[in-house]
Amino acid sequence: METSSHALEIHGAVKAFKKSKAERKDGTGLAKALDGVSLTVGRGEIVGILGPNGSGKSTLVRVISTLILPDAGTIEVFGLDALKHQKAVQRTMNRVSVEASFFKKMSALENLLYGSKLYGMTGSEARPRIKEILANIGFDYARAGEPMENLSRGMQQKIALARALLTSPMLMLLDEPTTGLAPRSKKEVQAFIRQIHGSHDSSVLLCTHDMAEAEDLCDRVGIMLDGQIIEMDRPEALKRRYQTDGDLPTLEQVFMAATGKSFEEAEDEEGRKAQARAAAAKRADGHGTDGIAPDGPADGRGDGHGDERRAVIASGATADAGAEHAGVR
Repeated sequence: METSSHALEIHGAVKAFKKSKAERKDGTGLAKALDGVSLTVGRGEIVGILGPNGSGKSTLVRVISTLILPDAGTIEVFGLDALKHQKAVQRTMNRVSVEASFFKKMSALENLLYGSKLYGMTGSEARPRIKEILANIGFDYARAGEPMENLSRGMQQKIALARALLTSPMLMLLDEPTTGLAPRSKKEVQAFIRQIHGSHDSSVLLCTHDMAEAEDLCDRVGIMLDGQIIEMDRPEALKRRYQTDGDLPTLEQVFMAATGKSFEEAEDEEGRKAQARAAAAKRADGHGTDGIAPDGPADGRGDGHGDERRAVIASGATADAGAEHAGVR
């Protein structure tokens, strides 16, 4: 692997989805999910992308993890071109998303063991690692034998995080990892992210709409809107940049000053655009690129065993690399 001072380097990433005729009000026929995104994540750095639902955060994560390909721009992971060396970069990263998918009839432990096989781990290697991770994120191991469909959204999200941490990835892509968690569970997961980052020197890209989470966990924070990153700096530097009197503004006030709208207003506007992108993606291949719509929420339910299996495989960035070995299509 090439030597690079950055874990992740993106220049001018663009991703657009076709609109239907009824949606072509701007005359372009395209809905841009990413519009010239450039950013870097240093080795050992935690970088947060703060933006409302539909701003392009999830599409950004999917492009980085090679689940979908950008229309333009370059992406390098630890010095490797992610578009030319997809298998190699997939082995360096794992992804956790808010709409993580599972085999719902199988237990949490069975899902984790299945994931570990895709990562090339044996059962004897995986079982103690799974037990350790579940303890660290506050998941009662006694419930690991229960079917996923019986677990709460928060508990399912913990299993998604556990699956991504099985291999101690060098780069972690966290897309709303604490959404749906109760306050105590959210703090446990955030603490474990710090622990993994500190003990393994992992680099982290954290996409969130939680202002406090971004400020608490991240070395630098970017503000994303309309598929563009319009600001990027350390939280305190952003506050000083938009300071208008003696008191430093909050990150929410920084967002308002930078975008000209409140977070709620931006979320409503981006939500409407996200619906158009979701419809475009479904028209493109019947299910969306990885079984779920770009930047839109999903309930995680498959409409059949085949759909559920495809979504499970796509839910981890490196799982595709091992899918053929495991005999899964």
